[in-house]
Amino acid sequence: MTPEDMDLLAALARQRAGLRIESDKAYLVESRLNPLARREGFDSIEAMIAALRATRDERLIWAVVEALTLNETAFFRDREVFAQLRDELLPTLSKLVRKRPIRIWSAACSTGQEVYSLAMTAAESVDLEPGARFEFFGSDLSDRCLEKAQSGLYTQFEVQRGLPIRLLVKHFDNQDEMWAISPRIRQAVRWRRINLLADLSSMGKFDVILLRNVLPGLDPSLHGRVIDSLAARLEDDGVLLVGSGESLEGVSGSVRAIAGRVGLFTRAAA
Repeated sequence: MTPEDMDLLAALARQRAGLRIESDKAYLVESRLNPLARREGFDSIEAMIAALRATRDERLIWAVVEALTLNETAFFRDREVFAQLRDELLPTLSKLVRKRPIRIWSAACSTGQEVYSLAMTAAESVDLEPGARFEFFGSDLSDRCLEKAQSGLYTQFEVQRGLPIRLLVKHFDNQDEMWAISPRIRQAVRWRRINLLADLSSMGKFDVILLRNVLPGLDPSLHGRVIDSLAARLEDDGVLLVGSGESLEGVSGSVRAIAGRVGLFTRAAA
C-alpha cells in the first residue's frame, strides 16, 4: 500500500469510528484487510482501496472500518477483575438494586467472551441478595464479531484462553470440535451494534459498564468524548471499568477513580 492509501484508511477509520491507525503499521492493516478484500471479490487490497476512492460505497467503507477494529479478547481476561466483580461489586449492587435487574454492559464486546464471562461470574457469585436479577448487554462496531458472539460457539483454542476447566464443563457443551455455551448463559445476553461515537442515550442506564483495553485503539483526542458519553449512561451508583493498565487522568472530568480499585471509576457527581 502507498502512504496515500494509509492516509485514506486512517482518515476513514477516525471519522467513522474514532480508530487510531498508525502510519508505520501497514503490515497490521494489510493482515486485517486481506481477508476482507478476498470476501469482497477484489484481487488485492490496492484494488479494494481504488474502488473505495472511485465509488465511496458506504457498505464497503464500513466493512473496511470494521475490519480495522482491534478484536483481541479472551474469557476472563484479567481474572482479578472478575474475582472483584464476583466477590464484591455484584453482591454490593444486589443490595443497592432491589426492584429491578442489575444492568451490565460490555461496550466493546468483540466476539463475546467478555460478556459471557460476566454472565458466568454472576452465576457463580454466592453472596448475592435473594432474588437478584441481571441483564447483560454486549455491543460492538463489527457485525461479524456480533454474529459469532450470538452463536455462542468457540474453538478449542478460544476456550483454552482464560476459561477455567470447571466453568468449561459446567457451562459449555462439546459440538463437533466446537464448544457451545449453554442456552441459559447465551440467552441472558442481549446484543446490539453500537458505534461509541454515536448518541448512546437510547441504551438507557447501567450499573456496570466495561470499556477495557479499548481506549488505546482510539484516537486520543476522542477519549474524553467517549468517556463522557459512557459516564452519562451510568446510574448514580454505577461503575465504569477500564483496563488495569489504563489511566483516565486528564481524560475526563465526568468520572473519578475509586480509591484502592485499579481501573474502577464512578460518576464524578455521584
